Amino acid sequence: MNTYNSLINNLEALELNRIKENIDKFLDMIADGSKTALDALYELTELEMRFRNEMAITGCVKVANFPYLKEINEFDFGFQPSIDKSKIMDLMTLRFIENGENIIFCGTPGVGKTNLAVSIGIEAAKHRYCVYFITFQDLISQLKKASAENRLETRIKWFCRYKLLIIDELGYQKMDVDSANLFFNLIAKRYEKLSTVITTNSPFSKWADIFQEPVLTNALLDRLLHHCSIININGPSYRLKDQMQFMQEDN
Repeated sequence: MNTYNSLINNLEALELNRIKENIDKFLDMIADGSKTALDALYELTELEMRFRNEMAITGCVKVANFPYLKEINEFDFGFQPSIDKSKIMDLMTLRFIENGENIIFCGTPGVGKTNLAVSIGIEAAKHRYCVYFITFQDLISQLKKASAENRLETRIKWFCRYKLLIIDELGYQKMDVDSANLFFNLIAKRYEKLSTVITTNSPFSKWADIFQEPVLTNALLDRLLHHCSIININGPSYRLKDQMQFMQEDN
């Protein structure tokens, strides 16, 4: 076996696929003098590193469990003038994650809370932060199941693996006391160390009704709001907008 074939076999064994795919082109450029061996090696390794970084980003986004992929450049700020775009773009810098801060999006259904939370989450995943998206109802179900199986601490530790945890749709149902305590335990573990994004359709004054325990609710809000950006969205529903556009086109 000649040296070239041995090189190709080594590249395959090392899974340096981008180098393997481009090696012939760069060997030709070295041969005709248009590229030095040093430059060729550098550019080949750059191709491989770029590919691996892209794959890592794709993996981070995939495991985050987003309900859909919608980035911030797709968000229609013009339809929702109550949102301070500069504030959202500041959050997109992800400084809040490094500072262990939270975000709470408040507003009626359909105003874009989840879209913004997902967009921030995607940006964080693209920067290779560990991100996980879950609905509040699913979160409570998982915590209750873990508690019943005597593995609550393990499950809370699992959720605390994520630098950014996005909890969607808090406020659609009232909680029993046990569920409220489970949620408080999770938030207390993440407090000042990890960032949490919450979307809710309920103002904070109504949270005591949701959790049905005023003292616990105050303790929960104290931890969530201590280092927190609160985004109140007052405006029409994007879902109704889409339906109205469809009806106009249909007419």
